[in-house]
Amino acid sequence: MADQSFAFRFDPRYRIAALPFGIWPSRCGVDVGSDRLTARFGPWRLETALENVADVTVTGPYQFIKTAGAAHLSIADRGLTFATNGDRGVCLQFRTPVPGIEPTGRLRHPSLTVTVADCDGLAAAMREHLA
Repeated sequence: MADQSFAFRFDPRYRIAALPFGIWPSRCGVDVGSDRLTARFGPWRLETALENVADVTVTGPYQFIKTAGAAHLSIADRGLTFATNGDRGVCLQFRTPVPGIEPTGRLRHPSLTVTVADCDGLAAAMREHLA
């Protein structure tokens, strides 16, 4: 698989809500390498081996109040969300939970949702690896 990069799609309302947290387009992205997945969202970063990705789903829409601003942690399942719009995103499920929202790495996430501009492209790239 060739290296691919996916930019986030910023809705103007989300962009304003994200600014106080150091989140703007040049500090966000999802990179899919030959063996690694890296997601950057302002000061937050999640990285894992591609082999750790178990499933991929295009999801949405999302409620502004639950997704705008900083990285969001789901209390229900510890999933992590990096959202810059409320329309669509890609949810990546992991075989083994990974660190991402806090610096010690103690809290681990079984999934990550990212609202990239090319949801179908990211989903296809991940499904190609899963096949």
